[in-house]
Amino acid sequence: MNPRSSILILFLTASLVRTAVSQDVSGSLNTVRILSFNIYHGATMKGDFDLELIAGVIKAVDPDLVALQEVDFMTRRAWGYDLATELGWRTKRAPIFGRAMPYDGGEYGEGILSRYSFISSQNVLLPYTGANEPRAALMIETVLPTGDTILFIGTHFDHTGNEADRVLQAKKVNELLSGVKYPVILAGDLNAEPGSTPILILEEKWGKAYDVASPSPTFPSDAPEKKIDYVMYYPKDRWKVISSEVLCDTVASDHCAFLVTLELQSAPGKH
Repeated sequence: MNPRSSILILFLTASLVRTAVSQDVSGSLNTVRILSFNIYHGATMKGDFDLELIAGVIKAVDPDLVALQEVDFMTRRAWGYDLATELGWRTKRAPIFGRAMPYDGGEYGEGILSRYSFISSQNVLLPYTGANEPRAALMIETVLPTGDTILFIGTHFDHTGNEADRVLQAKKVNELLSGVKYPVILAGDLNAEPGSTPILILEEKWGKAYDVASPSPTFPSDAPEKKIDYVMYYPKDRWKVISSEVLCDTVASDHCAFLVTLELQSAPGKH
């Protein structure tokens, strides 16, 4: 073997070692990028229908899990599209839709997009009163590349001026934690500001991924003035907030998207 060949082999070997080390280090961090995004049933603020624009907001930040609100399933106003599946195809993520109510020749509810496959799923109808819109919480179970199983819940609370339904819905979401075996992430448009009764009810059990002293507003997208979009986590001691960011595209939706990176901590007694 000539000296030049030896040098080349040594260079390639060193490169492979560096790559392996880099992958091992990054893989040891149980980080999850979560995006909550109210997509306004696929319409844009220009009055047209542009799923590529909505998908572009998602792809630009490369989230692992996406909670979508105001999702249409084969309605007339959404041109008969299954929006969750269409956005899943455009973003190369596994989609699932959860119905909250029938609407306009199709259905309306929640969507989840995931980088990882679904182990199980459940759509839970939330309590509501009178003529208010029905709401749902869409739950999926998935496994992270590290082998950790987690639950992810996407939801959308009542939007009316009276918070009575939101209080009922917050209590129901807290009930979903009864008997859970895995760490949980909650994301969605809760239509309630920090310090309100529904948020305080949730925060009795859930950790929060926003600055309490100065919560960044998420609505409306053209001039955000109030925070109503959230990412929360349970148990509080199993997750660490790495970063959070409000993403405002003034055309894609009337809501800003809310991006949070969480790191899953080792369970007590495990290292």
